[in-house]
Amino acid sequence: MPDNKNYKHVFRMIDVRKSFGKVEALKGINFDVGANEVIGLIGDNGAGKSTMVKIMTGVFPPTSGELYIRDKKVSHRHYNVRKAHRFGIETVFQERSLGEKQPLWRNFFIGRQITYPFGFINIRKEKELAQHIMLDLIGFRGAGITVDSQVSKLSGGERQGIAIGRAMYFDADLIILDEPTAALSLKEVQKVLNFTQKIKESGRACVYISHTISHVYKVADRFVIIDRGEIVANFQKSDISLQELDEFMLKYSTEKVVS
Repeated sequence: MPDNKNYKHVFRMIDVRKSFGKVEALKGINFDVGANEVIGLIGDNGAGKSTMVKIMTGVFPPTSGELYIRDKKVSHRHYNVRKAHRFGIETVFQERSLGEKQPLWRNFFIGRQITYPFGFINIRKEKELAQHIMLDLIGFRGAGITVDSQVSKLSGGERQGIAIGRAMYFDADLIILDEPTAALSLKEVQKVLNFTQKIKESGRACVYISHTISHVYKVADRFVIIDRGEIVANFQKSDISLQELDEFMLKYSTEKVVS
């Protein structure tokens, strides 16, 4: 992955709206992710986070608005999942879509196998690269875990690390983590946060989606709060403490209920 980036933002939305029939899920979203920036995207269920992610990854086209990738405008009419991958945008979903009964090395290359000229899978090469991803890209140090281990033997945090490593290997400029610490123990949460830090150290950008503010705060450079389809706040980490962010969310939620 090149260290020198000739763009300021890896992704931008300008006045993006998304409607499903009469329901307006996104209402004039202005959102950007800088090169090598970790954004904490925070909001309750139904706030619009999932819709934003699906637009970013080409699953949904916006109803209106503009999309920019690496500071260049893209036609949202022709933007899709395949093009998102081509542009280096990868998502790690909370359901951890890995093959439970498959060894780790196979999971790294599902759908993107390395083959010999006649189409046979180059198992030796895939295992070597899987080892490189585990040790060098994400610093994976699971005791007793090798590239031949089955995914079913991994903890939840380790599975998230494998999925993150896979995205990093395929040269993602932007990795979206969708509730990566859901239902994990404190020890496993720390593993995922460490893997997330590897994303930034490698020069990539990340959108970290979570309900747990303390997790987001540890890894994010900036916090974007979305509610009922609108961006309601945007804070630099240097401008707000964890306690202040907690208090803001509590106060905002209270005022929302009262209104």
